[in-house]
Amino acid sequence: MSGKPPPLVLGIAGGSGSGKSTIAKSVLEALAPGQGVLLQQDHYYRSQAHLPLAEREQVNYDHPDAIEFDLLIAHLDALRSGSAISRPTYDFTVHDRSKEGLHVEPAPVIVVEGILVLADDRLRSRFEVKLFVDTDPDIRVMRRIRRDLEQRGRTFAQVRKQYYETVRPMHIAFVE
Repeated sequence: MSGKPPPLVLGIAGGSGSGKSTIAKSVLEALAPGQGVLLQQDHYYRSQAHLPLAEREQVNYDHPDAIEFDLLIAHLDALRSGSAISRPTYDFTVHDRSKEGLHVEPAPVIVVEGILVLADDRLRSRFEVKLFVDTDPDIRVMRRIRRDLEQRGRTFAQVRKQYYETVRPMHIAFVE
C-alpha cells in the first residue's frame, strides 16, 4: 500500500450558464500547481463523426444519452487509482470530438463538472463532495447566449432554437 490518501473528488452540477466552470476553475486555482485536475462533462459528448454537420447540429446534447458516461466514469476511476488518461476534447464549432485527446495526470483533487454529472447514479456515487450551482434562469440564459455567440461560433437564431428545443426542456427534466 502506497500510504497516499485517495483523491478528493468534487462533482459540480447546475444549469447551463450557472457558473459551474467558473467555480471549478476557482477551486483548481486555489490549489498548488499539479494538485488538482478538471474533468468537464462537455468533453464526453458521444462522437457524432458518423453524422453530417447539419445532423450533428440537431442532436439533443442536453439529454443524458448524449453523454458517454461509461468513458467518463472509467477515466475518473483511472485517475482515482493513480493512472493517467487521454481525455477526449470536444469541439463545439463542429459538434464533435477533436482527433487529439488531452493527457491528464492524476492529482489529489479531481473536479468533475457538467450539467448532468449529478444525474447519473454511478458517477454521483463517486463524489465525496457534491455541489449544485443554483443560478436565476434569466442570468443563466444571458450567460449562455453570450458564451455561445462569443466562444462557440453560434448565431443568435441557433442559440435561441437550441435553448427552447433542448436546453430548457432537458434542464427541467434532468437538472432541476
